[in-house]
Amino acid sequence: MANAPVARRSFPPEVAVHLVKIACERPDKLGRSLSHWDCAELARQLEADCVVDSISPQTVQRILAHHKLKPWRHHLWLSPKVPRDAEFIERVKDICTLYTRDLAADEVVLCLDEKTSLQPRTRLSPTLPAQPGRPVRVEHEYRRKGALNLFAAFDTRTGKVYAHTAERKRQVEFIAFLEQLDREIPAAITSVHLVMDNLRMHTGKQVQAWLARHPRFKFHHPPVHCSWMNQVEQWFSILQRKRLAIADFADKSALAERLHAFVKEWNEHAHPFKWTTKSVAKIMAKCEIPLAKVA
Repeated sequence: MANAPVARRSFPPEVAVHLVKIACERPDKLGRSLSHWDCAELARQLEADCVVDSISPQTVQRILAHHKLKPWRHHLWLSPKVPRDAEFIERVKDICTLYTRDLAADEVVLCLDEKTSLQPRTRLSPTLPAQPGRPVRVEHEYRRKGALNLFAAFDTRTGKVYAHTAERKRQVEFIAFLEQLDREIPAAITSVHLVMDNLRMHTGKQVQAWLARHPRFKFHHPPVHCSWMNQVEQWFSILQRKRLAIADFADKSALAERLHAFVKEWNEHAHPFKWTTKSVAKIMAKCEIPLAKVA
């Protein structure tokens, strides 16, 4: 870069090429202990490689924007090596059918899971409400007072939520929640379909023995890496944003009471989630065997 007043400085194309090359590499591969690149770190790397004497993070950002690169962002994806076999297809089809078909009058479909390790985090000073010109203020320091586990089941047709809290997460606590569902769901409902993951707690000997005594309950397990198919996860996201974003409860009892109060308020205006098969269709299109062979 020739010496020139700041207003007339420019970088040759080789700088952009080198920047793009670095941005498309993991930092560890270049000897940097970073999880990902940001504009400031890329500017330092260009200077360390003697590509330029100096360059600002803003200039780096403009070059990356021109090439539609944002190496500071990331998202999770599922490796295509994960089996998309006949069993995978059958499980996905089973869950999709439960979500989309017309149910008989004596059927319900519930999505069940646990939200674990919920801490009261009692603040050393009271949380202060918003004031003109000031947001809600939360004391940084807090006291640890143990943790709770929330068992929840989401009705896919009405949006109603059933909830149970416990200090531990074992088959005993899971069966206690099943007993609660058995009491609260009317006897006229003779088929209770429960969608849940494959945790040992959900499939252990004690649970199997309970199922044998309660034939109206039927378990359905999505494939591995398909937690996105469990609709209660969407409700957990709402719970996290609306009730748990600020954790400040006196103790575990107060936390449990507030969780149940939130569920009660939700059920007063509950609504189901609109299920679409579009995402499922994309996954199924990548299956290793044609659908016709398992139809």
